[in-house]
Amino acid sequence: MTNLFTRIKDTITADLHEAIDKKEKQNPIALLNQYLRQCEQETEKVRKLLERQYTLKDEFTREYQQAVELTEKRKHQAEIASKAGETELYQFATAEFQQYSDRAERLSASLEQVNGQLEELERKYQEMKHKLKDMHLRRMELMGRENVTRANLRINQVLDSNSYSDKSYSKFKEIENYLDRLEHQVNSSFHRSTIDARIAQLEKEMKLEESKSI
Repeated sequence: MTNLFTRIKDTITADLHEAIDKKEKQNPIALLNQYLRQCEQETEKVRKLLERQYTLKDEFTREYQQAVELTEKRKHQAEIASKAGETELYQFATAEFQQYSDRAERLSASLEQVNGQLEELERKYQEMKHKLKDMHLRRMELMGRENVTRANLRINQVLDSNSYSDKSYSKFKEIENYLDRLEHQVNSSFHRSTIDARIAQLEKEMKLEESKSI
């Protein structure tokens, strides 16, 4: 049964890796964006843990300060009770003093441990933020290079008609051919209109000369 579960797990893992490889080949930038989102989510989780640790530190600090104050208070009260000969009150204040003293010592150790953990979390959090920023910058660089590569590919396809099949033409070539035809039509119309106007003018001048000679 264990071997069966192991084979099923291996099969699922292999299928998952195959799907990831396929996705990476189809759209590597999209997969990179997905990974970055996951890193951002993990960094956000650490940030929240860091906030909780700061809150915990504040709580430990308040409890420690309170224990220290009560320790000093009970110590002073025990001294007064001792001088006044109040044995029962002295014993109670002394017992309280010992409890608060032990609590303050324990809280001091806990607070020191929390501070150490907080420093480690802060260091790791800053490191994660720097790495995340570096990954974003690297993604921008990769996207820039990918855009240039795609742009060059499109330019080459547009400018080089040989990259198409025999029945296809470059879009720029089509436009150039159309401009040539349009220019020819405009020039022809211009020349025709110019010739017609010139001939009409010559005919008018010739008629005017004939009328003068009669």
